[in-house]
Amino acid sequence: MLDAPSNRPALPPEISRRRTFAIISHPDAGKTTLTEKFLLYGGAIQMAGQVRAKGEARRTRSDFMKMEQDRGISVSASAMSFDYREFRFNLVDTPGHSDFSEDTYRTLTAVDAAVMVIDGAKGVESQTRKLFEVCRLRDLPILTFCNKMDRESRDTFEIIDEIQEMLAIHVTPASWPIGVGREFLGCYDMLRNRLELMDRADRNKVAESIKIEGLDDPKLAKHVPQDLREKLIEEVEMAKELLPALDPQAVLEGHMTPIWFGSAINSFGVKELMDGIATYGPEPQIQAAEPRQIAPEEPTVAGFVFKVQANMDPKHRDRVAFVRLASGHFQRGMKLTHVRSKKPITVSSPVLFLAADRELAEEAWAGDIIGIPNHGQLRIGDTLTEGEALKVTGIPSFAPELLKNCRAGDPMKAKHLDKALMQFAEEGAAKVFKPMVGSGFIVGVVGALQFEVLASRIELEYGLPVRFEPSQFTSARWVHGEKTAVESFVQKNKQHMATDNDGDVVYMTRLQWDIDRVVRDHPELTLSATKEMQTN
Repeated sequence: MLDAPSNRPALPPEISRRRTFAIISHPDAGKTTLTEKFLLYGGAIQMAGQVRAKGEARRTRSDFMKMEQDRGISVSASAMSFDYREFRFNLVDTPGHSDFSEDTYRTLTAVDAAVMVIDGAKGVESQTRKLFEVCRLRDLPILTFCNKMDRESRDTFEIIDEIQEMLAIHVTPASWPIGVGREFLGCYDMLRNRLELMDRADRNKVAESIKIEGLDDPKLAKHVPQDLREKLIEEVEMAKELLPALDPQAVLEGHMTPIWFGSAINSFGVKELMDGIATYGPEPQIQAAEPRQIAPEEPTVAGFVFKVQANMDPKHRDRVAFVRLASGHFQRGMKLTHVRSKKPITVSSPVLFLAADRELAEEAWAGDIIGIPNHGQLRIGDTLTEGEALKVTGIPSFAPELLKNCRAGDPMKAKHLDKALMQFAEEGAAKVFKPMVGSGFIVGVVGALQFEVLASRIELEYGLPVRFEPSQFTSARWVHGEKTAVESFVQKNKQHMATDNDGDVVYMTRLQWDIDRVVRDHPELTLSATKEMQTN
């Protein structure tokens, strides 16, 4: 965690009521459904959609790309703001599919906490582990939701043990499930000593709550059959003996995660989780930057771009930069300095998001995420301030794991392809390399599905059919070193050299042997598999 001075002033009320968090999970654990229910409880939508809409069921709000709706997966992180009780929630829905994990890693730099969704039958899956590791690196507080308890799921202690062992974090139950699968009746709320019962008939209805005085309350017998009641009492007693009690400070430090059980599709357990985020989730935190950290209570506005989304509105070729405000009180029409170019920008039409819907943001506070429409001036990693030359740090760009040559289906339209690829590179959807020898582009991605998404988006958004063909290269490394040393290296290895969309020098490799050779023969240079966004 960043150094927080102990004598820091209390945050202004508007900032302290903000909770900015991401939802992380393995694909299919129910993350998009949970997002929908959050919006439903926040009063932002009237009826929750389903990921694969049938007949009358509405499309989910957070999947706005055509491909997401067709396939039932989320491929780009969307941001949503809504009020819940006296709090303002800024929720960032991230792609669960591992092919889009780079977008997710960057998104995690813009939030103060994460909600980890796991499937009650499958437990902790590979992608969850990867994303958890990123949260761990940033000491992000994590709250856990164990979903799909209305289906056949594993033993509760087994799930908790698995999280403790695989993720090396203390787990404390905030609720305890009563029955599993068809027998799942609801949960005992351990924090508030309440019985929460699930209504299977109406998926959009808030679960019924019954206040009880301990597990020996006669009211329990009225609602829970004897066998399940005995099992519940025994398990809760064991849990209290074996598992740590909830320590809010340990949660904020990222050492402990409270776990809620429920079924997002049946709107069950969601409200308790939201109360948990409000109560135990962190307020906006200090942001790492050079030459100094940025505290949210500072009166001047500072923010950084963590994502760029092109063509959110297909009718207008727009690019929206998602900006996380790190400090201050922003108002529409403000002039902010674009630190990289040192130029002032007047932010005249900032937007707040409700998935693909947007509304003009008259004001925003530290912790909020706003969208700034622009024509390519803003890139991932850019910092905006009221004049001070600050540079937010820690936004990564990863070397792609798959490389392919990209050619336009119609050679006459090669110029347009250049423009489309640059736009996707700025968005962070792919790495685009221009070889120093030969024509065309080499496109690099983290997962194979991204090639399909790119081809379909280039065709949909630019009317350009493209082909991706195998490349002789298998990986790319950024070259760092003294200017003269880099130039001399480039001259000797022209066939292997390319530039990325920022103009930085990249060494394209066929084998690990190529990398080992450069490391051995050129100690004055470093080859890097990541670069910090916008270091120039």
